Amino acid sequence: MSERRACRVIDADRKSVRYRITRDDDAGLREKLRELANQRRRFGYRRLHILLRREGIMINRKKTQRLYREEGLAVRRRRSRRRAVGTRAPAPVLALPNQRWSLDFVHDQMASGRRFRVLNVVDDVTRECLAAVPDTSISGRRVVRELTELIAQRGKPGMIVSDNVLGRETALENGQQVSLRRV
Repeated sequence: MSERRACRVIDADRKSVRYRITRDDDAGLREKLRELANQRRRFGYRRLHILLRREGIMINRKKTQRLYREEGLAVRRRRSRRRAVGTRAPAPVLALPNQRWSLDFVHDQMASGRRFRVLNVVDDVTRECLAAVPDTSISGRRVVRELTELIAQRGKPGMIVSDNVLGRETALENGQQVSLRRV
């Protein structure tokens, strides 16, 4: 079937069927955009568009955006610098019983779907479990009460370390709260 007849059947204009895109060759513009993007790594297409205009290249912002995207350019993300937290040497611990206790929560779920938690208090030197307190909900007051009872039975430790118990890493040293790195 001829083009003329096919266009008449589908009621289409022959000019729209024959239309070919006639874009200018943007090789020089693409090269300039890549060059500016390499010089200014933190600039996006909007700021690069302003630099192009300052150099006398008058183009539409949308065209700058299209070329920027087609060239695969993107703002380079900065890497966050890793900062050292605290001291690098581990805190010296005397190898004597009752010098350092560790607190930790363990949780699980019953067959009925009800969750429960267990507060474990361990002597770090002897690896003895000093207390294991199971309950469906253990509040901060309950932790203090259990520790007070344990101190009354076994004596006061030199340091109590908790690994992320209350949402941040903390330790109690002679009754004062001290911030720690992960133990």
